[in-house]
Amino acid sequence: MRAEPGVAEPAVAEPVIAEPVVDWAIPPTPPGLAGRLERFLGPGKTRAESAVEIGGGLLCAALLVAGLWSPAASGTRESWSAVQLTIVLVAGLDLIGGILTNATNAAKRWYHRRAPGARRARLVFVAAHLLHLAVLGTVVLEGDLGWTLGNAALLLAGAAAVEFAPVHLARPVAVGVWTAVVLVNLFWLTVPLALVWFAPLFHLKLLVCHLVPEAPLRAGGGGGDA
Repeated sequence: MRAEPGVAEPAVAEPVIAEPVVDWAIPPTPPGLAGRLERFLGPGKTRAESAVEIGGGLLCAALLVAGLWSPAASGTRESWSAVQLTIVLVAGLDLIGGILTNATNAAKRWYHRRAPGARRARLVFVAAHLLHLAVLGTVVLEGDLGWTLGNAALLLAGAAAVEFAPVHLARPVAVGVWTAVVLVNLFWLTVPLALVWFAPLFHLKLLVCHLVPEAPLRAGGGGGDA
């Protein structure tokens, strides 16, 4: 119905969108092994974050297994020993879980907190993953030194570039470095088709999900995550 001439139409209220809130407060953790595990994964993880981790992890794990048992990868998979196949599956599940965990607010809050030793902890975490490259290159790729050392150099150089970039440039630097790493692996550090996923996921976990500092957000207006 149109309003009569000279009569103002009633104003329509615009929906109020609550601004997200940055929350750097780290909740206390229990003593002992439970506390160490909680700090490793990120204290204060919400049920919603855990649900996304579990749901996303199960989906991606199913896709990985389906891919390894697909006709395209069957030749390589069938040539692996039981030990090699186990290493590949464990590495894949670790990467999937690590990508999702390191992308949570809880992990960002913990690993990028303002505290002595936080930077060292991040870099030690990255350096520890050189063992992953060594095991995969030595056992699964049967001593492919070029692949192992190439990815080790890419990881260390990329980590330094991201960690020491100005904070407002860390994200684009990380994404740029990750893109370069993927291209290098696709064209020069080649692996069988059954393993082409490893390097992109490996460097995504560490260079983008772990090292990029991002503000831990929660819903504003009293609507925090469960």
